[in-house]
Amino acid sequence: MSTTIELTDGGAPAAAGTAGTVGGGEIRCADLVRIFATDGVEVQALQGLTLTVEPGEIVAVVGASGSGKSTLLTILSGLDTPTGGSAVVAGTDLLTMGHAERVRYQRSTVGFVWQQTSRNLLPYLTASENVRLPLELAGTLPRRERARRVAVLLELLEVGHVAGRRPGEMSGGEQQRTAIAVAVANNPRVLLADEPTGELDEATSVEVLEALRGVNRETGVTTLIVTHDPTVSEHVARTVQIRDGRTSTETLRRTEVDEHGAERHVAEEFAVVDRVGRLQLPQEFVHALDLRDRVRLALEPDHVGVWPAAPGQAAEPAEPAEPAEPRPPVEPRPPAKPVETRTEEDR
Repeated sequence: MSTTIELTDGGAPAAAGTAGTVGGGEIRCADLVRIFATDGVEVQALQGLTLTVEPGEIVAVVGASGSGKSTLLTILSGLDTPTGGSAVVAGTDLLTMGHAERVRYQRSTVGFVWQQTSRNLLPYLTASENVRLPLELAGTLPRRERARRVAVLLELLEVGHVAGRRPGEMSGGEQQRTAIAVAVANNPRVLLADEPTGELDEATSVEVLEALRGVNRETGVTTLIVTHDPTVSEHVARTVQIRDGRTSTETLRRTEVDEHGAERHVAEEFAVVDRVGRLQLPQEFVHALDLRDRVRLALEPDHVGVWPAAPGQAAEPAEPAEPAEPRPPVEPRPPAKPVETRTEEDR
């Protein structure tokens, strides 16, 4: 699958993915920086990350361990504060929140699902009681409506049959689906899930991911799933890859119908360009062409060419000497054929 780089006026991939712009969206992060200092050593978990998620969208953020994806989620949930940049969720500026506003934000604006099933549910409460608890704490729904709300959510997540069971009496998948019901009980605008399938087998993981999709479809809650598992991307229309604390690529998926009426699924990968023009080339491209240290660039009418620098080539080429006599003009070479490499998904 070839990678296409398309720029809007804000320096972001065009089409459905709009990471890089901060003018709209339910989640808006711009140049987000988070630095941790331990024993005098500073570690940059986020290094200028920019991301936008539109209202009602479901997005998977994928990255290896240490890429910064979990740090991003703790900031968006209000559990941590960034060192620099800006982060706005559902109109709330996360950098200027006071304590009381942070409590309200976590109680009603965002819902959260942890990877560890034991962190999502109180072990001494039944499924119904766990879902009812955030409704009781918020106190915004009339008492007579709370039981109905609990029943509706458990049925939506297909765990109505465990309403009277405690977490220890449920399977891992049932616990996670009940946890999703707890997370959306107060009808939040944003649902955040941190490795929600990390402790589940493959079949159960699919069930939980489909449950998240179903909640997103039925309630319209903006959903952000953070994971290191690339198979999660098959369940969402948009995947954002994080590498070294920055968004590096986006993959957009859509279904097309050809002239014969047959459906086909299309996945298109985009490199993300930040506001100062930086981008990260996919690792498979770097390895395929043995790109290292520095590369040669060429601006063409409709694309940018990237070539490995010749061994020993100086960073700045010397001025060419004046020819002794005129030389015949050289015919321009046709543009090089784009290199197509197979991604993990194609394999």
